[in-house]
Amino acid sequence: MSPHVLILGGTTEARRLAAELAARPGVRVTTSLAGRVARPGAVEGEVRTGGFGGVEGLADWLRERRVDAIVDATHPFAAEITANAARAAAATGLPLVVLRRPGWQPVPGDRWHPVPSLSAAADALPRLGHRVFLTTGRLGLAAFAHLADLHFVVRSVEPPAPPMPTDVEVVLARGPFTLADESALLRDHRIEVVVTKDSGGEATSAKLTAARALGLPVVVVRRPPLPDGVTAVPDVPGVLERLEGLGLASGVGAQNSFGRRRSR
Repeated sequence: MSPHVLILGGTTEARRLAAELAARPGVRVTTSLAGRVARPGAVEGEVRTGGFGGVEGLADWLRERRVDAIVDATHPFAAEITANAARAAAATGLPLVVLRRPGWQPVPGDRWHPVPSLSAAADALPRLGHRVFLTTGRLGLAAFAHLADLHFVVRSVEPPAPPMPTDVEVVLARGPFTLADESALLRDHRIEVVVTKDSGGEATSAKLTAARALGLPVVVVRRPPLPDGVTAVPDVPGVLERLEGLGLASGVGAQNSFGRRRSR
């Protein structure tokens, strides 16, 4: 039988991986999307939308669909999904590959304020500035809802829902964003402080460069840790390399080693 790979998706890297696997003869790929975005980007291969019903639901789905390997290519802050994937992989005996783009690193001139959580980011804001560019996603706005004395510019792919700050201006946009885009936004809205999660990647990194050029402080929410015993690879080629090895190890067979035989 053809090897079946489940990708827990929703990121640019997940779409790239799905396209790579779908192009390989004899490989079946299914991407699962959480369904939080009404108009996600196009994805190659099969696509399912919605939750699985926790660890047991995911494990049952893996067995019923005869999945051979799981790739968690969700957002670096999707900690619950990653934890469920790790537990379901252990329950079913399936290999799990976690794809995490490298986090951002500060460079000379940056004024970063690392914090462990959104609530800690909210606590730090009043002493850093009163006009805030908030780029932590529409689902995390509740942590800032009590800051009535600050003005927030919130960027989101889709309109956010309460609870959210009372003094808020919403900018609907989807990345990638250029340095010119970000510089203009920061200047036009007279931003004094930027808040971001350490998402990594190039699609939204220009805001950091723009903030550095303007001398603005940036509150950076650190990533949650991976589950115990779980390691990550940083890019799509790394996942493909791991899948080829895991395809042999999981009993998929040398003929179906994700599109290429291992040399002897």
